[in-house]
Amino acid sequence: MIPREILKKIRQIELRTNRLVTETLGGQYHSVFKGQGMNFEEVREYQPGDEVRAIDWNVTARMNHPFVKKFVEERELTLMLLVDLSGSGLFGSGEQSKREIAAEIASVLAFSAIRNNDKVGLILFTDDVEKYIPPKKGRRHVLRVIREILFFKPKKRGTNFNEALNVLNRVARRHAIVVLISDFLFENASDQPQQERPPSAFVGSPTIGPRSLPALRQTNRRHDLIAIQVVDRYELELPALGRLVLKDAETGEVIEVNTFDHRRRGAFAERRQRHQAELLRMFRSNSIDAIQIRTDQPYQNALGKFFETREKRLRRG
Repeated sequence: MIPREILKKIRQIELRTNRLVTETLGGQYHSVFKGQGMNFEEVREYQPGDEVRAIDWNVTARMNHPFVKKFVEERELTLMLLVDLSGSGLFGSGEQSKREIAAEIASVLAFSAIRNNDKVGLILFTDDVEKYIPPKKGRRHVLRVIREILFFKPKKRGTNFNEALNVLNRVARRHAIVVLISDFLFENASDQPQQERPPSAFVGSPTIGPRSLPALRQTNRRHDLIAIQVVDRYELELPALGRLVLKDAETGEVIEVNTFDHRRRGAFAERRQRHQAELLRMFRSNSIDAIQIRTDQPYQNALGKFFETREKRLRRG
């Protein structure tokens, strides 16, 4: 039996995201994610303006007047959501944690998918793949996906993109839309030199470790890969809150930081800007679409801009 407070939270997310899907993003989803081909549906009489190349000459010869072939898009697609459940996802300086924002983004995409008769699957991962839900259709299935993202309790706290991408490439035999949702903090923060590590709750450098690059490239070759980074404002710039004792959510490391030290804050912000630029450069060099979502800003703006940019690119051919 699912507790009432959990059902209430899932229902709230459904109401918020369904409105967004109905009013805006559902149609944009259909426009930017196309099927893999065209299926023959029927023949009908030629009408002025029809494409001459669509004429069915066999039927035309038998009927003594022109008929054209009608095709429909092979629409059914599979949306695979890969969601990072590492410890850093529980952080959030505003009303919602990064994990809660990730669940809402996944909800928007999943409801857009089933609205277009597509299937939705889910892979939850930390250091290992924690849970795999095979792709299915339907509202009840999407509500289960949202519930798992919000309330699943992972066994581990770290991040390993490599394992999640390899599992995806084994289970997704056909071309799929793959959405990788993470904060993209460094996969092995303990491997970084001490002087390069950001403090505690803000640990990690937004980048992909070298061991994950081959799997990332393979996934992008086989599927339509989109990376969504969910980041908090205090992971980009340290707040001036005095001396803080901070604990890293993934490694358990505890350090004391004087956040009134403007030089430290400046060095932190500069380092994060550099790492963000490296991350975006990596995505760009591998032709991977990337979206940054901030916990202190409406995520629908970033999603809407992504869909508009991609639609324009598709129109240009």
